[in-house]
Amino acid sequence: MYKFVQYWLPPLLWMMLIFAMSSRHSVSVTDEFLPDFLIFKSIHILEYAILNILLFRAFLSDSKNVATSLQSAIIVSILYAFSDEIHQMLIPTRNGTIVDVFIDSIGILGVSLLLRHKFVHTKLK
Repeated sequence: MYKFVQYWLPPLLWMMLIFAMSSRHSVSVTDEFLPDFLIFKSIHILEYAILNILLFRAFLSDSKNVATSLQSAIIVSILYAFSDEIHQMLIPTRNGTIVDVFIDSIGILGVSLLLRHKFVHTKLK
């Protein structure tokens, strides 16, 4: 139970937060398209980078294999990004797009490269 709470509960709670935020009506920060676009797409990148880190940590706690844990975290994160966009299509004033999945994937893959570099570099020392 301790292992679940320490490693698996954080990504599940984060996924619930993403789901809750996706359930809200569309909002904007400014009246201008470009600043609004940049702010919200940056949030997409950050939220999925965090999800990927949390999932990597959980998978690594089970397998102890960095490569397998990274792959599993990437796959689950991207699948969750797809499911989030489908969910958004069901919310009035929201729309789900494949472009957002690609934007989410920037955060997922970017942080995966950093994690891979960190663990490979640390292992070689």
